[in-house]
Amino acid sequence: MAAVLGLSDEVVTQVCAAVEDFEVPANYNCPGQLVIAGTQTGITQASQALRAAGAKRVLPLKVGGAFHTTLMMPAKEQLAQAIAHTTFQRGTCPIYANVNAAPTTAPEGIQANLVQQLTAPVRWGQTIQRMVYDGARRFVECGPGHVLQGLVKKIDPTVATLAASDLIKQDD
Repeated sequence: MAAVLGLSDEVVTQVCAAVEDFEVPANYNCPGQLVIAGTQTGITQASQALRAAGAKRVLPLKVGGAFHTTLMMPAKEQLAQAIAHTTFQRGTCPIYANVNAAPTTAPEGIQANLVQQLTAPVRWGQTIQRMVYDGARRFVECGPGHVLQGLVKKIDPTVATLAASDLIKQDD
C-alpha cells in the first residue's frame, strides 16, 4: 500500500487502471489523499506513474497485506463464516460503514458491511460527508494521534474535532 498526495481521485484511479500488475485505490481519505493497494510490483509501477502524473508525494505504507482489495478474498471468506455465526443486535444509533458511506442499524446490514469492508475501498471522505449531511457537527478520534482529525478537517473545515487522548491528558 502507498499513500498518494496531491492528485485527484480521478487521476489516481486512471493511473492505477493503466498499471499492468494489480493496483487499485483502497482508501479515499480526503481530497488530495488516496491510498492505493496491490502487489509489491504494482505499488512500484503505480508509484512511478503517479509521480510522473504530478503527485506531490507517494509514501509506501508498512502494512501486512493489500487490504481493501480482492487480494483479501481468502480472508473475506473466513470472515464471512465467522460473522454468520455471530449474533448482532439492532444498533441503537446509526452505524456508518466506510464500505458504502451509508448508515444502518439493521443487524443484516452491519454484518454485510463488515464482510464487504475487507475487499472494498474505504470511503472515509464520503462517510464523513454523509455524517455531516445527516447532522454530525463534532467528531472525536478514539485512537492514538490526530490523523483522523486532520482528515476530517480537510473534508469539512466547519466541524469540530478532538482526540479522546487529549481528554485523558486534561484530566491528569
